[in-house]
Amino acid sequence: MDAIDRKILAVVQEDASLSVAEIGQRVGLSSTPCWKRLQRLEADGVITKRVALIDPEKIGLGITVFVSVETGDHSQEWLGRFADVVNAMPEVMEFYRMAGDVDYVLRVVVQDMQSYDAFYKKLIATVPLKNVTSRFAMERIKSTTSLPIADLKVAR
Repeated sequence: MDAIDRKILAVVQEDASLSVAEIGQRVGLSSTPCWKRLQRLEADGVITKRVALIDPEKIGLGITVFVSVETGDHSQEWLGRFADVVNAMPEVMEFYRMAGDVDYVLRVVVQDMQSYDAFYKKLIATVPLKNVTSRFAMERIKSTTSLPIADLKVAR
């Protein structure tokens, strides 16, 4: 991946609706070489999908909860079951296995407290959990999907 690929990625992650010609113009390429680079970035799995971002509050999903999970069972079988259950829950926007004092962190988006309570009850009924801690976001100060591509060093 070279500096032009990085420029293409920076442009696309800011606005994936741009035409290939517009992307090319912004990075200094004509349409055909830009299209070929985009195709390669997609084939290589660098660009995984192109989506529309939706404001959760404007569609009634105003509560964000960060859920920390601790487990007493660290087996692959347990993780497989837990991952299957969590991945099937549409409220879970992000799911991480952690290092440190908690084992997993989920970012959950729901409509209201009743919706979160239903989610919580479903979560704790799935597999044995040692501890579940919920932290409710009071205000979203920064939220971005743009990775800091400009800060990456170009491979030599």
